[in-house]
Amino acid sequence: MTPTYNIVGVVGAGAMGRGIAQIAAQSGSTVRLYDTQPQAIAKARDEVFKQWDRMQEKGRLDPGAVQGCKQRLQAAASMQDLADCDLVVEAIVERLDVKKDLFAQLEAIVRPTAVLVTNTSSLSVTAIAAGLKHPQRVAGYHFFNPVPLMKVVEVIAGLKTDSAVCEALAAYATQMGHKPVQAQDTPGFIVNHAGRGYGTEALRVVGEGVTDFATVDRILRDQVGFKLGPFELMDLTALDVSHPVMESIYHQYYDEPRYRPSVITAQRLAAGVVGRKVGQGFYAYVDGKAQVAAEPPVPTVGEMPPVWVSTRAARRSELFQLLKDLGAKIETGASPSLHALTLVAPLGFDVTTVSVVERLDPARTIGIDMLVEDAATKRRVLATNPATRSDMRDAAHSLFARDGKAVSVIRDSGGFVTQRVVATIVNIAADICQQRICSPKDLETAVTLGLGYPLGPLAMGDRWGPANILEVLFNLQTVYGDPRYRPSPWLRRRGAIGLSLMHEEP
Repeated sequence: MTPTYNIVGVVGAGAMGRGIAQIAAQSGSTVRLYDTQPQAIAKARDEVFKQWDRMQEKGRLDPGAVQGCKQRLQAAASMQDLADCDLVVEAIVERLDVKKDLFAQLEAIVRPTAVLVTNTSSLSVTAIAAGLKHPQRVAGYHFFNPVPLMKVVEVIAGLKTDSAVCEALAAYATQMGHKPVQAQDTPGFIVNHAGRGYGTEALRVVGEGVTDFATVDRILRDQVGFKLGPFELMDLTALDVSHPVMESIYHQYYDEPRYRPSVITAQRLAAGVVGRKVGQGFYAYVDGKAQVAAEPPVPTVGEMPPVWVSTRAARRSELFQLLKDLGAKIETGASPSLHALTLVAPLGFDVTTVSVVERLDPARTIGIDMLVEDAATKRRVLATNPATRSDMRDAAHSLFARDGKAVSVIRDSGGFVTQRVVATIVNIAADICQQRICSPKDLETAVTLGLGYPLGPLAMGDRWGPANILEVLFNLQTVYGDPRYRPSPWLRRRGAIGLSLMHEEP
């Protein structure tokens, strides 16, 4: 197959440039790799050659293909060697002034028909192209690290980008074995924009003293199925990378509350406690392994009190069946007896408010998160309120751990950890669709491939109920009075018919 671009220049021989050069050469393009440091080019070529040798050893490439790839990956002695390139990919430092200067130099060197693209993760493609004579041939081409393994690439149209350029870039991404998704030029594009809800809301939970980093990670892994908890993920990516992205997107959206960064990450970044690569982040690392404190033991309870369930509890019938399976003595009266453990299962509201509104004794009231069906989780999450007696807390913990399933007990707040984080993820995704930054289909593809979520955010909303997500958001707004929980109009409209419908509105 003839590649869309026969000769491709890559400027920047770091991890990203090296990975882009590798897959471009594998697609059949001649690749000219340039860096201001010649030793960086030599190191990059050596690393890519080793990758191809390993692929040959594993039978993924035959010897002839490897030899061809090695011949096509060439070192460029100067930027002038990129003059006859059909496509030039910039993969240098994330600074607007440096990128603008580079593109001005490239425009003076390459042919008028050459396409120029930036691998920026959060800077404006329109701003990078501003001042050029031919901004219509400039686009964003955002790959993810490590490039050969992360199979998604964002194709971003600047304000003046020719649509044919984006179509050709999407076709070339497919030839390189990647899945292209099309995005408009907005802060964070698709993946970094959609990813704002996971970490920032988790940081708010900890910042409010609801629970600790490790418990949040356990809850979101075990209840939702995320591969890494948000604090594990931030330790992996490192705060010197992730915190500036948080700030950049927040400020580019003129301080939109949904994207508000946290003082927790700002402080840790200032202290150099940035993550796994320095041995200290939200966790301490020994030989690269996180040191995580053991979970609190299940309390021993002599006599279990009877249990009464609120008539307004989410998944009430499912909760009754669970209590029967656990061998609980269940009260069915209109109100709990004076000795009963009282269970509430609110969506978005805090346990304290529910106790007051339903006229329940807060000392005996415990909340349980029932947003996700119990059978689909590996962990149950309970919440106390400030007045909950310790014997009632221990009784609830012991009861819900009877079948061996893990139990986390957190402090009272509006919404549980899973409710807050999932609702925020879904709401931000809905707002991306509202702004028509991309299609719903490309959004789901970008998030599942680029972020590794167990479900796309729209499918996540459908799985646990758009009406439930909206209820969580409305109630969080009531509890906090904060516009960050304002439901997207797109979510309100689609809530009744399904979020993950893949067709566009006319």
